[in-house]
Amino acid sequence: MNLGDLLFATDFSVASEPAGRIAKEMARQWAGRLHVVYVVPLATDPADSAEKLTRLAAGLGEGLRVESALLSGRVAHQIVRYARDKGIGLIVLGTHGRTGVSRALLGSVAESVVRLAPCPVLTVPLAVGGAGAPKVGAAEAPPPHHCVVCGHEAEDLICETCRSRIRAEALERKIEAERPGGRGSPV
Repeated sequence: MNLGDLLFATDFSVASEPAGRIAKEMARQWAGRLHVVYVVPLATDPADSAEKLTRLAAGLGEGLRVESALLSGRVAHQIVRYARDKGIGLIVLGTHGRTGVSRALLGSVAESVVRLAPCPVLTVPLAVGGAGAPKVGAAEAPPPHHCVVCGHEAEDLICETCRSRIRAEALERKIEAERPGGRGSPV
């Protein structure tokens, strides 16, 4: 089975590292080109994105034909558009494993890509990374992300403190709506 070119979509998070390793090995086995793509989400500062992408692509590209692309816009739609435009045979991306309110608020890029992609999609959970596995771009870990809510350093789009606050506020609204005489009850 040869799917041709592979696309590894990254967000530079720890959750994308196992997907990067798998994409690299698959591209090597199939002698295909590896496309490394990062999409700068709307309303996000792309300050050092190009530098991070260049470092990551160089770390993955030993002995491979690698093409990298820095895109901007709605993440899932840009990944799908790139795959369609380049005739990609397989998209590989990591999953954060969000559930509940945070998933509802942020959506799931992986789920959207799976629904919209013109080709097969391999989603790789963080758990596949395992201890002792070589890190993508092991020479230098990417700098931490910043929480989109408060701006503090975070491993995810939203730090644990803000995530907890958002969940608590959503739960309060739900309880209020379900309370007799609350906003959501009939008059």
